[in-house]
Amino acid sequence: MFHSSNEWLLNLKPNFKLLPFKDRLLCGLGALLGLLLSSLISWWVLGDFEAWYIAPMGASSVLLFAVPASPLAQPWNMVVGNSIAALVGVSCSLLFPSLTVAFSLAVAVSIILMLSTDSLHPPSGAVAITAVLGGDAVHALGYAFVFYPVLLNSVLLMVIAIVFNRMLGKSYPQQLQLNTRSKDPTPTQKVTIQPQDIQEVLDQQTELLDISEYDLQKIILEAQGLANARAVNQFTCQDIMSKDVVSLQETDDIQHALSKFKQMNLMSLPVVNSAQQLVGTLAMYQLIEWFQRATDLRSGWESEVGHIMSRKVVTVQPLQPIQDLVPYFVERSFNYIPVLNEQQLVGIISRADIIAALNQELNHFKMSA
Repeated sequence: MFHSSNEWLLNLKPNFKLLPFKDRLLCGLGALLGLLLSSLISWWVLGDFEAWYIAPMGASSVLLFAVPASPLAQPWNMVVGNSIAALVGVSCSLLFPSLTVAFSLAVAVSIILMLSTDSLHPPSGAVAITAVLGGDAVHALGYAFVFYPVLLNSVLLMVIAIVFNRMLGKSYPQQLQLNTRSKDPTPTQKVTIQPQDIQEVLDQQTELLDISEYDLQKIILEAQGLANARAVNQFTCQDIMSKDVVSLQETDDIQHALSKFKQMNLMSLPVVNSAQQLVGTLAMYQLIEWFQRATDLRSGWESEVGHIMSRKVVTVQPLQPIQDLVPYFVERSFNYIPVLNEQQLVGIISRADIIAALNQELNHFKMSA
């Protein structure tokens, strides 16, 4: 009896990933900063106005800072959903004397309109109720309630969420698709599961799923990569990397960097410091952009490689299997990936290296089959 009751209770729990303690703290910190800053700015803008902040923003902060990858947490849903709910809530408050009828209809109509505009945002239901039950200060505003505090609060909290999440390296707002260069499937998708396959399955669903098609594609592709790695796992990065690495110093003059690009006929180069530690990468397009803004006095201070290079670099370790590199070369069109050993640049793997190694593994697989 106890065992069956315990199973019943476990079935009530969501199949939800438990974040590490550090990430949970960061989610809470984000909500703290978001609500604190947006409310202070709203109070400063609206002065002594009584309804300068609304409670549903607390529910919005849960989505924006705890689950920013959710389709329900995207900026469009936040701003449009809350605005629709406020507009419908004020209208129902003016049209129906009964508070129960007014807020019930307000939430129901808001849900229909949000679903129709692809802007569903759960906290917006509370915005609609606030428009009806907010008291004299809210009722005195009429339709101005849509603009302040609702739209003002929403935009401020959204901007803070974008800045905070990007500082943590999270992609927010979510990108719409994996292949940003073409409407065609990516190279990996062409030979495995394609977006239209996922869309066809989603079209058969009768329930709204709280996950984007983009995230489904990403999860499926990464799972496919893990499955492929189990099937073939021969070479490591140190087996195929080039050890004689051509690089730039972060203190090199930009003109010197251009000369090296011409000499080597390369599209990008790694950048190291005096201790041969990787500190960035410089691409040809960054040099072109530098020349384009050379006449701008504000960019006159940019004279060294370190001033214009990208500091965020994808790297691998010597003992990593080469299958880990495939998504970067295939999906993101990388030209090369640096190999680091305790921050020291020890090698480089090019697209040609990975093609040669995978071709060798394919031939080995054919011979053993």
